[in-house]
Amino acid sequence: MAKQKEIQEESLEKQLWKSADKLRKNIDAAEYKHVVLGLIFLKYISDAFEELYDKLKAGEGEYAGADPEDKDEYKAENVFFVPADARWSHLQAHAKQPTIGKTVDEAMDAIEKENTSLKGVLPKVYARQNLDPTSLGELIDLISNIALGDAKSRSADVLGHVFEYFLGEFALAEGKKGGQFYTPRSVVELLVEMLEPYKGRVLDPCCGSGGMFVQSEKFVTEHQGKINDISIYGQESNQTTWRLAKMNLAIRGIDSSQVKWNNEGSFLNDAHKDLKADYIIANPPFNVSDWSGDLLRKDGRWQYGTPPTGNANYAWIQHFIYHLTPSGLAGFVLAKGALTSKTSGEGEIRKALVEAGLIDCIVNLPAKLFLNTQIPASLWFMSRNRANGTLSNGSRLRNRTNEILFIDARNMGHLINRRTRELSADDIQTIADTYHNWRNPNGDYEDIKGFCNAAPIERVKELDYVLTPGRYVGLAEEEDDFDFAERFNSLKAEFESQLKEEAELNQRILENLAKVKIDG
Repeated sequence: MAKQKEIQEESLEKQLWKSADKLRKNIDAAEYKHVVLGLIFLKYISDAFEELYDKLKAGEGEYAGADPEDKDEYKAENVFFVPADARWSHLQAHAKQPTIGKTVDEAMDAIEKENTSLKGVLPKVYARQNLDPTSLGELIDLISNIALGDAKSRSADVLGHVFEYFLGEFALAEGKKGGQFYTPRSVVELLVEMLEPYKGRVLDPCCGSGGMFVQSEKFVTEHQGKINDISIYGQESNQTTWRLAKMNLAIRGIDSSQVKWNNEGSFLNDAHKDLKADYIIANPPFNVSDWSGDLLRKDGRWQYGTPPTGNANYAWIQHFIYHLTPSGLAGFVLAKGALTSKTSGEGEIRKALVEAGLIDCIVNLPAKLFLNTQIPASLWFMSRNRANGTLSNGSRLRNRTNEILFIDARNMGHLINRRTRELSADDIQTIADTYHNWRNPNGDYEDIKGFCNAAPIERVKELDYVLTPGRYVGLAEEEDDFDFAERFNSLKAEFESQLKEEAELNQRILENLAKVKIDG
C-alpha cells in the first residue's frame, strides 16, 4: 500500500524518466538523450500541427475556406508543418514494426525539409544497430501517453516541462560531460530572479541547451508580463548542444532565430557583433586556457585590460560588458578564483572594473552545485549605470556607485545525491530579496554577519580589490540555542542516505556485469 501511495505521489516527469531509463539498456546516456528528446520534440510539433489542422479542417470562423494541407496556413501561425508520414499517429501505428528506426529517421528528414528553421537540428539516430526496435517502439508508446486526454494546448506545456526535466536528468546521468550542455536549474533560477529581465534583449553568448532563455521567459509570464516584450540572442560553439537548444526553445514556443552556431565561438567569431543587450545571463566554461587569446591581443573589447592568453575568465567579463546597453545589467557564473587572481594582469583588470563602478554584487555559491566541475563558483552582477539606473519595467534603482554588495551563500542548499547540491526555492528567494532590498530605493536592507555586507568601495580598495564575499561579511554570530542532537541526527541521516545510494549504484553495476556475461 505504501509503495502504491509513493508511485501515485511521484510527478509525471519522474515516472516517465524511470520508464524511459529502463529502456536504455546498453546505450550511454550521452547518446540516448538525443533519442528520447528528439521523440518528445517530434510529439510536441505533431500535437501543435494537429491542433491547427483540426481547426483548418473544421473551417469555422476565421478558418472558413482554409486548406488544412496548405503549408502557408501553418507558417502564418508559427506552427511547424508536419508531413503525413512524419505525424505522431503514423509513427505510433508503426511502433511495433522492426523497421521503426528507419521510419523515425525518415520522419525527422521530412520535417527538416518542410521547415527551414529546423534544418540540421533534428537527430537521425533511430536506425542505429545499438537501438533495439522493440525498445524504441515501447518508448514511442510511453511518450504517446504524455498528457493523453488533455487539450492539445495544455499537452504542449506538459511536453515542455518533460523536455526540461529530462535535460536535467540526462545531465545528472552524464555527470561531468552533462555540465557542458546544462546549467543546474536552481542556478539559472537564481540568476534570473536576481536580474529580473522584464523587457528588452537578452543575450547568452555561451548558451548551452538554452536554459537561461527558458527561465527568462518563465519569469516574464510569472510576473504578468508579455512574452513578446523580450527577445533572445544566443551563441553556442558545440553543434550538438546547439541542436538541443533549438529544440528546447521551440518546444516552449520561443523564437530561436537569433540563437546561432559556429565552431569558432564568441571570441573569434562573435555572431552578434553589433548587438547591445539589456540583459546578459551566462555560465561560461571555467578557466578556459585555449580560448585563442594570442590572436586577440588588440581586440576592441578589452577596455579594462588585456586578458591573459592562459585563462578566458576576464575575457568573458569584458565580452559581456562590451555587449551591454548604457543601462544594461549582466549576471553570470565564474570560477571563484577570479575574485582574487592576480595572474598575468587579472588583478589590474579587476581593479579597473571596480573603479569604473561596474560591479554591483558578488554571490559566493555552495560547493557541488555544478555537474562538470568541483571548482568553487561565484555569481557576478554588473551594471552599466549604477548611479541612476532603472529596470526595464520602469522601477528606479538607487545610486550604488560607492558600494558593492557581497553575499556569502556557501552554507545554503541541500544534497540531492552524494555528489550534487541544489538551492531550494526559499534559498533563491532569500538571496534575490537581499539583492533587491539593497538596490531598491525603499528596500529594507541590513548587513547580516556571515551572510551579507554592503561594503564601501574604500573598503574594497583597502583589501587590494579582492572580491571574496567572506572577507567582507565576516563570521556568523554563534547561536546560543545550537541543538547538538538535531545536528548529529541530520548528519547521520545524510550519511545513511549516501551509503544507500552507493549500495544501489554497486548493485546496478553488478547487474550490468551479469547482463554483459549473459549477452556474451
